[in-house]
Amino acid sequence: MHILLVYCTIKPDQLDAFLAATLENASNSRKEAGVVRFDVIQEKDNPAKVTLIEIYRSPEGHAAHRESAHYLAWADKVQDMFAEPRSRTVYRNVSPSDQEW
Repeated sequence: MHILLVYCTIKPDQLDAFLAATLENASNSRKEAGVVRFDVIQEKDNPAKVTLIEIYRSPEGHAAHRESAHYLAWADKVQDMFAEPRSRTVYRNVSPSDQEW
């Protein structure tokens, strides 16, 4: 598995538009063959902080996602909504095993 947590801090006046665009992207992403999970979570105490939990079957699945029409549309739509540059951490799977997904 190829696992990413993408950390986003959104301008407060852009939050609703960001969430709408991100939920559309997430919904379409879940239909991709290389995607295992694509979750959107939001901090309770600071709603401007949104994290994307992206789990792909392989790095190639992630690369294919970044070339998809819905991702490219999302990236264009949200590019000016960030209060600071987004960051990410890449993880490897430990448990459950890749075969158990």
